[in-house]
Amino acid sequence: MKTSGRWHSQRMHREATLARWGHFGVPVLLFPTAGGDAEEVERFLMMQVLGPFIEAGKIKVYSCDSVAGRAMVEQEGSPQHRQWLLNQFHQYVRHEVVPAIRKDCGNPDIEVVSAGASIGAFHAVAAVCRFPDVFSTAIAMSGTFDLRRFFGTDHFVDDYWVSSPVHFVPTLRGPHLDKLRQRFILLASGEGKAEDISESWAMARALGNQRIPNRVDSWGKQTPHDWVTWRAMLPKYLAEHVIGR
Repeated sequence: MKTSGRWHSQRMHREATLARWGHFGVPVLLFPTAGGDAEEVERFLMMQVLGPFIEAGKIKVYSCDSVAGRAMVEQEGSPQHRQWLLNQFHQYVRHEVVPAIRKDCGNPDIEVVSAGASIGAFHAVAAVCRFPDVFSTAIAMSGTFDLRRFFGTDHFVDDYWVSSPVHFVPTLRGPHLDKLRQRFILLASGEGKAEDISESWAMARALGNQRIPNRVDSWGKQTPHDWVTWRAMLPKYLAEHVIGR
């Protein structure tokens, strides 16, 4: 059964929706692709393939509107505005979505798994890398990790650099990095139509150089950048790295 809530985010200066499927289990925050909304994952039948896990009380799935992705797709405002919104979207996830998930789970300290495909994979990895105190594992499918080409500018401000894990992970030091080294990031990609596994390898190098646990899985040249791929990937990796641990 799906439930949803909507509120005005002071960080993003707009309303956004958080949807939930399930009542028990490990909380999984599933980011939409590009500019998708909180219910995109249901329309593309992801909840159907995750249904057995949800019904068995193994996981509770949450999804929020991809506000920053939608702004990139629609070219909202200036490039610098969109970079600001990218950072604010991550702050909204950490300081509004995570507390809502923890309240819903009845546990103020519960850790969250992040997952997503395409630009959703970018957000899943960013969530763990920026906030390893609350996110434990990322399952990043067909990830796009260098978003600079989507902004239409050569001028990038701190809002972008602090939001982009392939760029900020190499700069991490101290307790933040120590905590991140206790986390795990799975980077899965096909090599078929519209896929670019080199993005996953670039992200993996940034993580590996900092001794952050990660793995790249190739699904081969017959596997496209599409929901049919992600519906096969996510149940497999949740079973291996979340439900079975």
